[in-house]
Amino acid sequence: MNPILKQIGAIFMPVKNIEEARKWYCDILGIPADGRIVFGHLYIITMSGTEIVLDSKIFSKDNVFRTPPFHFNTTDIEKAYKYMKGKNVEIVTEIQFDQWFNFKDPDGNHLMICQC
Repeated sequence: MNPILKQIGAIFMPVKNIEEARKWYCDILGIPADGRIVFGHLYIITMSGTEIVLDSKIFSKDNVFRTPPFHFNTTDIEKAYKYMKGKNVEIVTEIQFDQWFNFKDPDGNHLMICQC
């Protein structure tokens, strides 16, 4: 029997400043930024499904994601696009095929929002 589960537990995001990253990610997700920073460099964002682990120990310009490692889901891509623009998030692409767009976090990691 294979002991490896067919699921992804967490995605690690390299961030320069753990406090600032916690504030930014929690703000765009609309969740409180009051969780504990673990070991001085990790912050776990509990999601429905896979967690996001912000990690300032792994940050370097070489580790910044240049293509989205995952996407956030939305049921309304237009509303999500306007929301992110209203947050002054750096948008990388316009809405593509009425389905998705890319943006950057403050550390330059490329991320995506996709309509499901």
